[in-house]
Amino acid sequence: MAIIHNVDEYLDLVDENDNIVGKEKRSIIYQNKQSNFRVINAFIVNSRDEIWIPRRTVTKRVFPLCLDMSVGGHVESGETYEEALHRETLEELNIDLKITLYKFLGSLTPTKDDVSAFQRVYEIRMDKVPNYNRDDFVEYFWLTPKQLFERIRSGDKTKNDLPKLVKIFYGSFLD
Repeated sequence: MAIIHNVDEYLDLVDENDNIVGKEKRSIIYQNKQSNFRVINAFIVNSRDEIWIPRRTVTKRVFPLCLDMSVGGHVESGETYEEALHRETLEELNIDLKITLYKFLGSLTPTKDDVSAFQRVYEIRMDKVPNYNRDDFVEYFWLTPKQLFERIRSGDKTKNDLPKLVKIFYGSFLD
């Protein structure tokens, strides 16, 4: 069954405490360079503490061919962070979180953490490569945080938040 995804969905707008104060179309939020909306991100981490890092397709509107979080997406208007996590993980990786264990790592905000949006970050522990959506990703790498930062230093491009999130949640592995 194909999942139909509206690329210009409505997103909830939030105040500095992550309380909903309105909603707007995604295109308008990006056009206005706003950061008061919600997203989810998750990392797949294997038993060797390597993170599954995919590369986005060339057809992505933002950050084409950049390295990305294992899962990421917008929280649509009326949706909770958890609902968005379940939806995005199924859409992008064909992983059903109703039968797969995951854990919450933390919440981040644009003002406190210098990230692009209000976000909640999760972790999925597994050793197998997910059956990822080829419309989202063209290739992947199992990388330690240190290897990821070596790739970045060598010129590999990433979504802006990727190095920030890895440093925040996996920085102890960089030493």
